[in-house]
Amino acid sequence: MENTNIDSYISLEEAAAYLGIKAPTLRSWIRNPKNEVPAHKIGRLWKFKRSEIDEWVNSGKSAIKD
Repeated sequence: MENTNIDSYISLEEAAAYLGIKAPTLRSWIRNPKNEVPAHKIGRLWKFKRSEIDEWVNSGKSAIKD
Protein backbone atom coordinates (compact mmCIF):
# COMPACT_ATOMS: atom_id res chain seq x y z
CA MET A 1 0.00 0.00 0.00
CA GLU A 2 1.48 3.34 -1.09
CA ASN A 3 1.34 6.38 1.18
CA THR A 4 0.78 9.40 -1.08
CA ASN A 5 0.44 11.89 1.81
CA ILE A 6 4.11 11.81 2.80
CA ASP A 7 4.86 15.15 1.17
CA SER A 8 1.57 16.35 -0.22
CA TYR A 9 0.67 20.02 -0.29
CA ILE A 10 -1.07 21.60 2.68
CA SER A 11 -3.09 24.81 2.81
CA LEU A 12 -1.98 28.13 4.24
CA GLU A 13 -4.17 27.56 7.30
CA GLU A 14 -2.67 24.08 7.86
CA ALA A 15 0.87 25.43 7.42
CA ALA A 16 0.19 28.22 9.91
CA ALA A 17 -1.15 25.72 12.44
CA TYR A 18 1.89 23.48 11.81
CA LEU A 19 4.16 26.45 12.58
CA GLY A 20 2.06 27.50 15.58
CA ILE A 21 1.16 30.92 14.15
CA LYS A 22 -1.96 32.63 12.79
CA ALA A 23 -2.76 32.50 9.06
CA PRO A 24 -2.53 36.33 8.66
CA THR A 25 0.99 36.21 10.09
CA LEU A 26 2.05 33.59 7.56
CA ARG A 27 0.49 35.65 4.75
CA SER A 28 2.53 38.68 5.82
CA TRP A 29 5.71 36.57 5.90
CA ILE A 30 5.01 35.38 2.34
CA ARG A 31 4.60 38.98 1.13
CA ASN A 32 8.04 39.92 2.49
CA PRO A 33 10.66 38.44 0.11
CA LYS A 34 13.35 38.69 2.81
CA ASN A 35 11.68 35.83 4.70
CA GLU A 36 12.10 33.28 1.87
CA VAL A 37 9.07 31.28 3.01
CA PRO A 38 8.88 28.05 0.97
CA ALA A 39 5.42 28.68 -0.47
CA HIS A 40 3.95 27.72 -3.83
CA LYS A 41 1.14 29.70 -5.42
CA ILE A 42 -1.24 27.33 -7.16
CA GLY A 43 -3.93 29.35 -8.87
CA ARG A 44 -5.07 31.83 -6.23
CA LEU A 45 -4.07 29.63 -3.29
CA TRP A 46 -0.83 29.34 -1.37
CA LYS A 47 0.30 25.75 -0.77
CA PHE A 48 3.15 24.33 1.29
CA LYS A 49 5.04 21.07 1.75
CA ARG A 50 5.80 20.06 5.33
CA SER A 51 9.27 18.86 4.35
CA GLU A 52 10.11 22.28 2.88
CA ILE A 53 8.74 24.04 5.98
CA ASP A 54 10.86 21.77 8.21
CA GLU A 55 13.96 22.45 6.10
CA TRP A 56 13.29 26.21 6.21
CA VAL A 57 12.89 26.21 10.00
CA ASN A 58 15.94 23.96 10.56
CA SER A 59 18.11 26.14 8.30
CA GLY A 60 17.50 29.18 10.50
CA LYS A 61 15.98 31.13 7.59
CA SER A 62 12.69 31.28 9.47
CA ALA A 63 14.13 33.88 11.85
CA ILE A 64 12.13 37.00 10.92
CA LYS A 65 14.09 39.81 9.38
CA ASP A 66 12.89 43.41 9.58
